[in-house]
Amino acid sequence: MLKKWKETPVAVKASVTYTVCSILQKCLSFLTLPLFTRLMTTQQYGQYMVYTSWSSILTIFITLYLAFGCFNTAMVRFEEDADRYIAAIQGICTVLAAAFLAVYLPFRGFFNALFELPTALVLLMVAEVVTTFSLSCWYGKLRFSFRYKPVAAVTLLIAVLSPLLAYFLVTASPEKGYARIVGYAVVVVAFGGAIYIRNLLRGKSFFHKKYWRYALSFNVPLIPYYMSQVIFNQSDRIMISHYAGQDKAGIYGVACTLALVLNFVLNAINDAYVPWLYRNIKAKNTVDSPKIANIIGALMAVLLLGVIGLAPELIYLLAGEEYAQAVWAVGPVAMSVLLLFYSQLFINIQFYYAQKGLLVLASLGAAVLNIVLNALLIPKLGFLAAAYTTLLSYLVFAGANYMAMKRTLKKQGSQDRLFDMRGLLLILLAFLALSAAAMALYDYLVIRLAVAAVLVTGVALRYRDIGKLLRTFRANADT
Repeated sequence: MLKKWKETPVAVKASVTYTVCSILQKCLSFLTLPLFTRLMTTQQYGQYMVYTSWSSILTIFITLYLAFGCFNTAMVRFEEDADRYIAAIQGICTVLAAAFLAVYLPFRGFFNALFELPTALVLLMVAEVVTTFSLSCWYGKLRFSFRYKPVAAVTLLIAVLSPLLAYFLVTASPEKGYARIVGYAVVVVAFGGAIYIRNLLRGKSFFHKKYWRYALSFNVPLIPYYMSQVIFNQSDRIMISHYAGQDKAGIYGVACTLALVLNFVLNAINDAYVPWLYRNIKAKNTVDSPKIANIIGALMAVLLLGVIGLAPELIYLLAGEEYAQAVWAVGPVAMSVLLLFYSQLFINIQFYYAQKGLLVLASLGAAVLNIVLNALLIPKLGFLAAAYTTLLSYLVFAGANYMAMKRTLKKQGSQDRLFDMRGLLLILLAFLALSAAAMALYDYLVIRLAVAAVLVTGVALRYRDIGKLLRTFRANADT
């Protein structure tokens, strides 16, 4: 195995290493969840959830997502001056962070009440956002040169040291919610701060007119799209905390952690699927596209059904009886993941033809709908309503992006033969029906296990189709 690894092309080594690091990072975060939920009350865990939600929102306004979006194209376009480009966009991030602090500090009483956090943690949040951005830029540059060892080392160190420090602080402090926040953030700030200085020294730039104009003109129009995605993922917890209390936000946060555990699988599949799809669209060879999309959709549906069907037992193992209510939020949130996959299918086509306007409108519309429904229903029906507003909003999001895709294809003069919409719709309806049945059977473990056995058998019988899918993507990677 070692000999084969040495003979493996560096691009493949890098791809495998990044994938393994991502999985280990997710696994460590997931595996430490039972530890912290048992050390902390639901209210204290809710504090941590609220912090991460506000951090995600603040990231958009301070970084403009410049480490994504335009970053990959910039690394190709400005390959010979990559260090200067990174230092320049780091300058944008620093200016925006200073601007936020200039507004925040004089009115910190108002903002602290809004964030439900003390001043020290808000300042730590800003530092974490800036230094995480520096780390992301550094990671991105090294990925382009296939220098995977430094990325793997730093990623794994942060993934291991963060929960360790958080554990010691949580066990030593009465303010356990804040202690967990500090434990995770301090490690990121320490590593990211060192990288921030390195980027600055290597790039020897802060303001660069050409690079600032390029980055801002590319990413600023996409801010509504990025914002809508964060609203989908984070606004529920913030609004639950406001209307129902931080303890309910903590319970809902545990449900989302479990329901969204397969998101990294979805992202990995999409990363392999998109190059294959784009290459076939360019070659005008889309015969296999509908079947491939159906196989991926069915596979995601089965995996998500496993999470939904075993939610009571998984919640008990992950968090204990104190979080038992979370089980009723797992189903609808997990159902949303399949709709997210459908949405991504349609969004991929819009990105291929560089039609981003309709995507922004669809994203904003669905996000606003989510906020309005939360504001109306959470005070009346409780925090579980947020799970169903999320499901409905993703249904609208998928439908809007489907219509946007059809309009894009019509504009390009292309026929809508990329996806088998009848097949995808049947998969969705069967998935929703089986998910509802699984939730109705939460008191009957034996029946749920029997149904799970049938589903696993079904997947096993279709192993050839799954194998064909993997071979197709592998052939695409090899070429």
